[in-house]
Amino acid sequence: MKLSPREATGYFKKPDPGRTGLLIYGGDAMRVALKRQEFLKALLGPDAEEEMRLSRMQAGELRRDPAMLLDAIKAIGFFPGPRAAFVEDANDNIAKILLDALSEWRPGDAQIVVTGGDLKKTSKVLKAFEAHPNAYATAIYDNPPDRGEIERLLSDAGLSPPPDTMAALTDLARQLDPGDFRQTLEKITLYKLGDSNPLDLEDIAACAPTSTEAEVDDILHVVAEARAGEIGPVMARLQAQGANPVTLIIMATRHFRTLYRIAANPGAPIYGVRDRDRAQRQAKQWGAAKLETALSVLTDTDLILRSAGQHAPALALVERAFIRLAMLGAQR
Repeated sequence: MKLSPREATGYFKKPDPGRTGLLIYGGDAMRVALKRQEFLKALLGPDAEEEMRLSRMQAGELRRDPAMLLDAIKAIGFFPGPRAAFVEDANDNIAKILLDALSEWRPGDAQIVVTGGDLKKTSKVLKAFEAHPNAYATAIYDNPPDRGEIERLLSDAGLSPPPDTMAALTDLARQLDPGDFRQTLEKITLYKLGDSNPLDLEDIAACAPTSTEAEVDDILHVVAEARAGEIGPVMARLQAQGANPVTLIIMATRHFRTLYRIAANPGAPIYGVRDRDRAQRQAKQWGAAKLETALSVLTDTDLILRSAGQHAPALALVERAFIRLAMLGAQR
């Protein structure tokens, strides 16, 4: 069954544990990941991974081992509570595996949670979830958060901004990547913790990300061109400029998503980059398969950075991820 964006907002907060599954898809991988994280936390609680009630698998892994998903769905857990089997980056290459799992699902089995990219209407995976009587499919669009969503996010922290401040936040939402904007809102709520004064424009200015565009371009090309030895000095400059770790991961994800689009669709128009020839060389060097792995590394790093239980230095985590990617890109 289709779940509209408006319906999905409420459903993600209060999922139905008796459903067979949920497909979340969209062109913005980071936004899809954030919605998936919100849904799984509401469905399973905060301790699902520690209690082994959540199984994770990449579409590539599932393609090599088709029985993995059905085994995860049918497995009996050691801890009480709802369970889920999560499949990341699904596409029609694993459509039959997902269709078989949906048909084999029975009450009491783990819920099937699947994320995918910008699936076409003809996608077998999308059709399967939309046609299933006990499963949902919902699209996550690239539109910036609207006024209602911003108010809802701030109200959870007990903030109710006046009209001029809300107008400024709405403008900021149009300028920033959705993940970066959400990180800014989180900074605002922490900044105002214990402060009873109304949220004003100075508070927003204090929390809004600063631009280090040239240095960010440098680190993206260093990583994409597998120059691991240069990552440390560039990261040191970024740290001195006060670069936001989450912003770095978001920008890297955007760059590698562009490279993946180029690698997966040879000959298609190239857009969203300043140097098309350079991007084309990078995409050819990586290839679509390794770029899928790179996007997974970036998504996992971003979610760790946003986790409340994360205590390691954030920029160190980003640097480690970049080094890992550069070493992956150097492999032949």
